[in-house]
This record gives sequence, structure tokens and C-alpha cells, in this order.
Amino acid sequence: MIAKGKVHKYGDNVDTDVIIPARYLNTASHEELARHCMEDIDINFTKNVSDGDIMVAEKNFGCGSSREHAPIAIKASGISCVIASTFARIFYRNAINIGLPILECDEASHDIKNGDTVSVNFDTGVITNETTGKTYQAQPFPEFIQNIIQKGGLINSITE
Repeated sequence: MIAKGKVHKYGDNVDTDVIIPARYLNTASHEELARHCMEDIDINFTKNVSDGDIMVAEKNFGCGSSREHAPIAIKASGISCVIASTFARIFYRNAINIGLPILECDEASHDIKNGDTVSVNFDTGVITNETTGKTYQAQPFPEFIQNIIQKGGLINSITE
């Protein structure tokens, strides 16, 4: 499985309240959550994101509250993958549970710039910055996690 898209870049400690502000947590609509994704840190995110784009951040991405709304908002906005130096552990698990691919790669998270085009091979863990030609090696997902992501989340992977 390969993802390829334009990069939306953020820094350290992007918390779940920034990813989806608490004032929108009263909705179960994925589309409504997507409309407000990142608005407190990047007001133009929803105008600029396209299906397949990739989010890149630095350390401790997804820290804060343990809400699943954050990875749902990111995935519903069209983001195909999040690359970060590190993830908050509960965000990591919530992302896998809803089928949002995320990869930890410190070098890539620091080198890749906003607007670059990046491709990610989930089978090998190779991240390629198509803009610069540089490649990075992340830990590929084990087969069982690839299955969860390919099926769109944990529930779908066990009910099929």
C-alpha cells in the first residue's frame, strides 16, 4: 500500500484540542469534524487539504485528551498518513483503531517541508520526499496492523 500527497507541516506538541477543538466534540459526524480540523492552528487547513495529502509533525503529536475525534477529523479531512518524530501513545492507538496510518520517523519529520510532495510505502516503511529525492526509513507496520488499516479500522477488520 502506498500513499502520496502534498505535505501539511506542523511542529512539536500538536495536541488533540488543536487537532479538533473541544467545542466541536458534540457531533458524531465525521464530515463535520473534518470541517474544523486544525482550525485553531491553521485556519486555512481545510481549504488547502486534498484527498491523499500527508500530515507531517515533529515530536509528541496527538498529546492531550484521549479522544478518538482527533484522528477521525484528520482522516475525514482527506489526510492519508501522518508522519511524526513521536506520537502520544493513546493517539497512536486511536489512529490505528480508526484506520489512519501513522509512522514515526524523526529524520523525515525534521527534513520534510510544508508543501513538499511525499510518498509512503507502508509495506517497507520507506518515505520518499518526491520534491527533494531524499528517502527515509520508518518501521513498517506488522501485517496485522496493515490489515486493520486496509479494512478501515479495527472494528471493520474483525467484522468482515
